[in-house]
Amino acid sequence: MPTPRRPPHRIAVLDDYQQVASTHADWDSLAAQEVTFFASHLGGADGVVAALEPYDVVVAMRERTAFPREVLERLPHLRLLVTTGPANVAIDVAAARERGVTVSGTGGVSPSTPTVELTWALILAVARHVPAEDRAVREGGWQHTVGHDLAGRRLGVIGLGGLGKPVATVGLAFGMDVVAWSQHLDPDDARAAGVTPVGKDELLATSDVVTLHVKLSARTTGLVGRDDLSRMKPTALLVNTSRGPIVDEDALVEALHAGTIGGAGLDVFGTEPLPVDSPLRTLPNTVLTPHLGYVTEGSYDVFYRDAVEDIAAWADGAPIRELGPGDGG
Repeated sequence: MPTPRRPPHRIAVLDDYQQVASTHADWDSLAAQEVTFFASHLGGADGVVAALEPYDVVVAMRERTAFPREVLERLPHLRLLVTTGPANVAIDVAAARERGVTVSGTGGVSPSTPTVELTWALILAVARHVPAEDRAVREGGWQHTVGHDLAGRRLGVIGLGGLGKPVATVGLAFGMDVVAWSQHLDPDDARAAGVTPVGKDELLATSDVVTLHVKLSARTTGLVGRDDLSRMKPTALLVNTSRGPIVDEDALVEALHAGTIGGAGLDVFGTEPLPVDSPLRTLPNTVLTPHLGYVTEGSYDVFYRDAVEDIAAWADGAPIRELGPGDGG
């Protein structure tokens, strides 16, 4: 029989920006002495340590707050770290386990659905200048931009996996010519999905919309750099709902200011929350969203319900959904 632990004394629920975490699960069922919902980002390592030092259980929302070894070593009371989602590259899982800290994950809504939907929201918003025209109408104006057609144009999908494939399917429904590339693309799998496999350079040079759907890793960091952006059409649009560091942000800023590419839709950034003085905030021909890819009611229902289950199971001495070193940073 598992050896039950005492109920957690203090639970910290991080990065509850919308202040809704308390409504998506039954936190009272945990019989904790204290459950604190942090609505603001805690900042860097010192801020994280100062805020979380008293807590024995922490619930992290995706990769919004990082837990590298140097932070974990400064949280002596931490015993359980729950991340929403099945993996988290911002957590040093190996370091946590060395310190006797259990790391558990959660499930999620059909992994691709919310992010696929947001990807197309960004594509359409950039192509049809929706934010600019909305703002103009509210200010008393009328038409002043000309949108990009999608039907008959080329959609380039970088990464044809669980996210890229449904994005491609929507592109086909719009009547687009869809091509794809990734470092491990299966050409036969692409063709079976109605997508033409091409090389990276061809995809960049010929696509009217380029959308990224690869995981962040050492191999994909900087995958789209200055030379890659220079190959794109001056009218082409770049959309990134994967992770910020996949694109060289400095090169992207230069390209957009110079008009090397036509525009961008960005949901992810190298530093999040995006610093107030970031040059990305003043870029022309862009639509920016604050990492909303997974932020839906359905996702939060699953994330927080499973987080409560993780905590209860851990307190009973039988942790569930434990992460291994390969699931972290």
